[in-house]
Amino acid sequence: MKLLTFRFNEIDYWGILKDDGFYYSDQLMTYFPNLLSVIENIDHLNLEKDLNKFADFDQCKILAPLKSRKNIMCIGKNYRDHAMEMTNDPSSLPEHPVIFTKAPSTVIGHKNTIHAHSNVTKQLDYEGELAVIIGQKGVNIKRENAMDHVFGYTILNDVTARDLQKRHQQFFKGKSLDTFAPMGPYIVTKDEIHDVHHLNIKTYVNDELRQDGNTKDMIFSIAELIEVLSDGMTLEPGDIIATGTPSGVGKGFDPPKFLNEGDEVRVEVEQIGTLSNQVSSS
Repeated sequence: MKLLTFRFNEIDYWGILKDDGFYYSDQLMTYFPNLLSVIENIDHLNLEKDLNKFADFDQCKILAPLKSRKNIMCIGKNYRDHAMEMTNDPSSLPEHPVIFTKAPSTVIGHKNTIHAHSNVTKQLDYEGELAVIIGQKGVNIKRENAMDHVFGYTILNDVTARDLQKRHQQFFKGKSLDTFAPMGPYIVTKDEIHDVHHLNIKTYVNDELRQDGNTKDMIFSIAELIEVLSDGMTLEPGDIIATGTPSGVGKGFDPPKFLNEGDEVRVEVEQIGTLSNQVSSS
């Protein structure tokens, strides 16, 4: 299933995406007001049967599918070529996952505007990524059982202010300005993806292909990431893990190709969809 959150007749709904439009239920909304509550109760729901009201594509605005209760958990340097383009030093390849977070307030949806924050940063960058949505609570999860805790997948653009990232050493500030986590356009449940470690990831800026990678090139697999993240720390339904970005980010070019006001960034992940956002001054 493809699950999404959308605005229809000035009301926010969640539902299923099908070929002809969105399907939703006013009754289910009463008991399960958002996708987070659906993820928590998915075993007790028959969505294909109960979502019986229809909304046409043209009548709706797609919103971010959900916002996590916690910071978004992100993995740095999880693709060898990206790690090399950032440091050009083979010894810098991580032996353990590089973990940082983005504030949940950064999340915006498909076709929402990325704020340039030109008064704060002169080095606005993009990072197209596969994101994992946790579905089952767990702590100290072993990698052989890790995929049982996954609900589904979506796309996330880990927008970054490179100058702030460098200035403050820790990544949080440079990763957490408002609108710095475009996400969506929907969540694809894990049963729809045959092999999550063999998906093409492409990022375009104004139709120029910048990133062209594949999840098979991850240094640490999703199961490994879940094992490490859950060591001594409980993962909960709705938690979001951004799994890293391939090479081709703006900083990796010579000279760098940072984002400017008016640019359109489009991230495509095979079997999941396309996330598109435009950069604006406000």
